Amino acid sequence: MKKIWNQYSYAIILLLLSCSLAFVLAFQQSPKNQDKYLKVTVADGDTLWEISQKYAGEHSLSNKEFVNWVKKHNRDVGDEIFPGEEILIPVSNEAPAERELASALEK
Repeated sequence: MKKIWNQYSYAIILLLLSCSLAFVLAFQQSPKNQDKYLKVTVADGDTLWEISQKYAGEHSLSNKEFVNWVKKHNRDVGDEIFPGEEILIPVSNEAPAERELASALEK
């Protein structure tokens, strides 16, 4: 065992540091004010583009920017979304009459 450690200690340390850094960065990908954004449940046949259009009056992003924001701030969201999946969208979580543009909250 000592022979293996002496031979591969740098590689082992580099591997452990890389895993630790990946773990820390994975948790920093969620939005800082996650509770301020609206969480929606995906219905059968929904697409990110359609969700963007549905909430167009409540955010100031283009459809492409909206889709990119959702992909960036939600784990496991890629090009496809699935019914029953909950996703965070860049729309304020306040009551509809009191909502502000959520994109302004990020700045």
